[in-house]
Amino acid sequence: MPRFLEGNRVELLQTGDEYFPALLRDVDAAREDVHLETYIFADDPTGRQVAQALARAARRGVTVRLLVDGFGASNLLPALRQILEPSGVLIQVFRPEVGRFRLRRSRMRRMHRKLALIDQRIAYCGGINVLDDRDGRAEGAPRFDFAVRLQGPVVAEVHDALRRLWMLVAFTRVHRHHGPSMAPRAPQPPFADGRGVAFVVRDNFRNRHAIEEAYLEAIGRARHEIIIANAYFLPGKRFRRALFDAVARGVKVRLLLQGRREYFWVHYATRASYAGLLRAGIEIHEYLTSWHHAKVAVVDGQWVTVGSSNIDPFSLLLAREANIVTTDAGLADNLRARLELAMASGSAEVHAEALARWSWIDHLLAAAGSRLGRLVSAVAGSREG
Repeated sequence: MPRFLEGNRVELLQTGDEYFPALLRDVDAAREDVHLETYIFADDPTGRQVAQALARAARRGVTVRLLVDGFGASNLLPALRQILEPSGVLIQVFRPEVGRFRLRRSRMRRMHRKLALIDQRIAYCGGINVLDDRDGRAEGAPRFDFAVRLQGPVVAEVHDALRRLWMLVAFTRVHRHHGPSMAPRAPQPPFADGRGVAFVVRDNFRNRHAIEEAYLEAIGRARHEIIIANAYFLPGKRFRRALFDAVARGVKVRLLLQGRREYFWVHYATRASYAGLLRAGIEIHEYLTSWHHAKVAVVDGQWVTVGSSNIDPFSLLLAREANIVTTDAGLADNLRARLELAMASGSAEVHAEALARWSWIDHLLAAAGSRLGRLVSAVAGSREG
């Protein structure tokens, strides 16, 4: 069960249009230290803007640490390093030696978190990578994604998670300089008007199923409504059963999923589950306005999660992930309204009649995607299928 800390302030940020201006302001105001974790750090206008802000902070004496994933941020090109390293930014890479792809658990255990910490006072958690949300286009909608800006006692939990992983990666590369140690910090005092927030991580040690269990607990307690917006939705049997049981109790369940085909097998593996979900009475909406990258949910208008974890074998069984969970009703109303808008104006609802019109090729691809999804689950070590 997530451990809630009271007295936190939580600000919801939608897409890079809201996230990056806030992050850059905080980095530019930093006086002690900045720590950033990201799966992707792209060499594009947004990536260079963030890199320059980190470099400015380092030049004025701020300790700046950057941890990227060796697969997701393999595009941390020399051009970005030339901005960061001469300024004194400390860079580490999680599992840098990717090599030729093989379907092995060790290759798939990535650092998928998107976290930031500024002066031990402000933290960010969400699904937004460091990259241009519009892929270089001046017009058009940005990627549909969310993050939160945190202040209060929960920030110390984020610091502890960042510290542990930084030290773990540093331990494997003892011949390199990793800067001053990250000492434990006392939590900030709670805000009188703050809310309860839990910081939940998934790793391959003590917290293997922490994020999934947080979802399952909330779904099991739902009485009215569940809205899940997730880019890559390939749940195991326990998760599917929890949703089916919720519908049987009279709970309205709505899914906002990726409508565009980004990753071939994930797209068709997800669609292979549509018939069963629709038969159970679950609504499915495919987001089409832009790329869907969100990993959020609202339950009964009072339980919220925002983070980096998809509902698929990669996120729930292999990758290092981080979500926040809160029962802040104001945040729940805000997120629910944004998801409602996305379903109403940027999505298409999927009906059983449309599935009946699929071509034999569509059915073949869905079946192949489903089988590959089960194979990935088996490789990941799932007992759920």
